[in-house]
Amino acid sequence: MTENTKAIVVFDIDGVIRDVSGSYRRAISDTVEYFTVSAYRPTPVDIDNLKSEGIWNNDWEASQELIYRHFMSQGQQREQVQLDYQKIVTYFQSRYRGTDSENWNGYICHEPLLAQPGYFQELTKSGIAWGFFSGATRLSANYVLEKRLGLQSPVLIAMEDAPSKPDPTGLFATINILENGSDQKQTVVYVGDTVADMYTVNKAKVIDNSRTWLGVGVLPPHVQETTERREAYAQTLMKAGAKIVFNNVQELTIKTIYTLSL
Repeated sequence: MTENTKAIVVFDIDGVIRDVSGSYRRAISDTVEYFTVSAYRPTPVDIDNLKSEGIWNNDWEASQELIYRHFMSQGQQREQVQLDYQKIVTYFQSRYRGTDSENWNGYICHEPLLAQPGYFQELTKSGIAWGFFSGATRLSANYVLEKRLGLQSPVLIAMEDAPSKPDPTGLFATINILENGSDQKQTVVYVGDTVADMYTVNKAKVIDNSRTWLGVGVLPPHVQETTERREAYAQTLMKAGAKIVFNNVQELTIKTIYTLSL
């Protein structure tokens, strides 16, 4: 970075910092299967198609929507389907966090990490401010950031702190904490793996055009199994506003951040 380049990088967590294909997404499938009495279990492609609509960042709401759509495909009206949202959340959490509220034993315990602590240390050394804005709950986000990655009290805006993406309120809140009253950073990079993440950047740009806003896409591991799927997903992110798309978050190097800022 040059001295006159001031950048903030804000990261989404799920699909960017940790692989959630066998955890959050598996919990969505489990939940939908349970509440449709085993009549329908959504595939990874089904979940991607829903999320490509750009408004289903909350996985509890996504589960509920897939349940509704299943029953509607069977000829029922949405108003006829009696769903208890809290029961959906409770069941989902029993799969994702597990059955022990103190010592989690669910899918979250086995999420592969997609970034290493040294990556964030390099950003700090280069004078780049960084933090996280995620639709994950604070407990879940801190589990991966602090317990798994060993980051010390990272700046985090989580589900409880802001409206769901693509509302950019949480992104602005993250930036405000990182700037902490200092000079405004010229460039803001938001790194995410979904259409909603890219839409969040687009909406932020409309509200505040005094900065350079860059949406950087990352392909979650579950879409990288075939070339066709990888390319299709990358195209979806680009159409939603991504400036560039990477296979892994750590490909967003210091040099790349500088180049994108020009």
